[in-house]
Amino acid sequence: MGGPVRSGRPGAGGAVRRGVPAGLLVPALVGVAFLLLPLVGVLARTDWPSLLHHLTTPQVTQALRLSLVVSGWALLLSLLMGVPLAWLLARVPFPGKALVRSLVLLPMVLPPTVGGVALLLAFGRRGVLGPWLESTFGLTLPFHTAGAVVAAAFVAMPFLVISLEGALAGLRPSLEETAASLGAGPLRVFATVTLPLLAPALAAGAALAWARALGEFGATITFAGNLPGATQTLPLQVYLLLQDSPEAATSVSLLLLVIAMAVLVALRGRWTGGAVREARATPPEGAAAPADPAGFADLGAPEEGPTLEKPPIRPGAGVGAGPAPAPAAEESDLRAELTGYTRFPLTAPAGTTIAVVGPNGAGKTTLLRALLGLTPRAHAEVLLGGRDVTRLPTHRREVAWVPQDGALFPHLSALANTAYGLRARGVPRAEARRQAREWLTRLGVGELAGRRPAQLSGGQAQRVALARALAARPRLLLLDEPLAALDQTTRARVRHTLRRHLAGFGGVCLIVTHDPVEAVSLADRVLVLEGGEAVQDAPPAEVTRHPRSPWVARMLGGNAWEGTAGPDGTVELAGGGLLTTAPGEATPPGPGAPVLAVIAPEAVSLHLARPEGSPRNVWAGTVRELTAVGSRLRVLVTSPEVPALVAEITPAAAADLGLTDGTRVWTAVKAMEVTVVGL
Repeated sequence: MGGPVRSGRPGAGGAVRRGVPAGLLVPALVGVAFLLLPLVGVLARTDWPSLLHHLTTPQVTQALRLSLVVSGWALLLSLLMGVPLAWLLARVPFPGKALVRSLVLLPMVLPPTVGGVALLLAFGRRGVLGPWLESTFGLTLPFHTAGAVVAAAFVAMPFLVISLEGALAGLRPSLEETAASLGAGPLRVFATVTLPLLAPALAAGAALAWARALGEFGATITFAGNLPGATQTLPLQVYLLLQDSPEAATSVSLLLLVIAMAVLVALRGRWTGGAVREARATPPEGAAAPADPAGFADLGAPEEGPTLEKPPIRPGAGVGAGPAPAPAAEESDLRAELTGYTRFPLTAPAGTTIAVVGPNGAGKTTLLRALLGLTPRAHAEVLLGGRDVTRLPTHRREVAWVPQDGALFPHLSALANTAYGLRARGVPRAEARRQAREWLTRLGVGELAGRRPAQLSGGQAQRVALARALAARPRLLLLDEPLAALDQTTRARVRHTLRRHLAGFGGVCLIVTHDPVEAVSLADRVLVLEGGEAVQDAPPAEVTRHPRSPWVARMLGGNAWEGTAGPDGTVELAGGGLLTTAPGEATPPGPGAPVLAVIAPEAVSLHLARPEGSPRNVWAGTVRELTAVGSRLRVLVTSPEVPALVAEITPAAAADLGLTDGTRVWTAVKAMEVTVVGL
């Protein structure tokens, strides 16, 4: 007694239903019975032989027609007012929003008769607005069909507003923002992206509002009265029949019950969460994802590791199979002055690709959104090809954006997604689809043109998102960690594709990334941000050899120690300890200057006994971690004398030294292997 009740068994797919505690199961079953018994009572007391006769009497058919008219107009009124109200509550911050939301919910918790009294005091002949409505428009609401419509809309509209507000709040803003970056104006974004994604929630809210309006009783009889042919709706007819003909009242009640249940059954699985789930769908990865018919055969082998320079590709020339991508609409240089959270100037000639790197919170995404005009955190004065686009809305800047998740429109096919920017810029449908198909083919996903995003793997979706951005022919292309969600193999392949197609891009491209391979293999320049400021902007090779940021040095796999310049080529480390550098290294003049000492892991040697000879930096330490990186091992050594140090050695050397977690070792670094840069 009181133990768990086991329900179900391992089913298809390996699912196992958990045991349900009897303490919860019994009250739940009682609750179901409590809700079911009244319905059973209606079914049991229905005079089935006389059902059709009861429902076809003149009084009932007249009330039914009136109910349909009233509920239809109430639904239209709810849509006209409720959709903008839901948008306001979901998208616009304003003082008193909580109060407005409470007013929306009030009719749901207010006794219907009290609602009717409130309507009477507001719109009655002696109400607040009643005399003005009658004198100005000749409109009298009480005891009139229009009054029944107002009463029904008053109690029904909250259902629509709640459904839409929840769906709007759950809709990914990146979908609408990406559509704007592709050239779609606000009305086009709403009609082609927002509204289709809200369709399930809109249908659910509208159906619930209509059903609630159809069944309204208390507010109607209090405000509009009970006049046959004018305000006597079907629920009011039931109230009258209960006094004269209970059997007929039961039959009409059954009709209303069937209508309500039909609405609820039709809405099963189509609530507001459905739209949000679809809009948030993440392209599947791994073996379960659909096959890629196009394959990667034309992309060549993926890179094994980072190279120091972007491969020398002549702008406008393709690499590998397939035609070169078309350049931007106009070859455009970029000049921007950023203020706010991001504070630095940014310039780049046409055809430049810039990798933007930095720790979390450095301002990388804020930079991209500032260039799009989508964030209040930062402001950007932007000139593209000499044209000032600072005060233009996003859809008129000719700046295409690919956010981290790709933001493919889930209700459109890959082909329609790719053609979206072209259509937004006025290209005829047939021509837009032709160009879109060419771009998909160039990126190796042409055979997937008819698939929707949920049917694409992560790599396929990323290539479709890139094709969509390039097809729009922007002057400025912004990619926010476009490969972050991919596995290592897919990332290498898509990176190769991206590098090939950026080669012929005639505008400027900014790529936010945390991957050093992407930074050094895709970009002409690497822009390092920290705290909203640019701490380094240089070619990849320069950033690799002389990083001016500890975060970048660690991202590239090096040891980075902050400190201050001391006398005679020494560095006094911030965490304690002294580091000796070779004479002639570029240490800032004058003791006390802040510097960053960078030591490559392969420059660190490990010994079981204190080494003798040339090393001038020798410390005792303890092995704390061994990690395999390709064909080599990375060894983390902690020391009380200096910060933690990473050494990179071969597995054979590790075996010879007998390294395990806790092994006592000596670390040695030659002075000439230390690179010092000023901060």
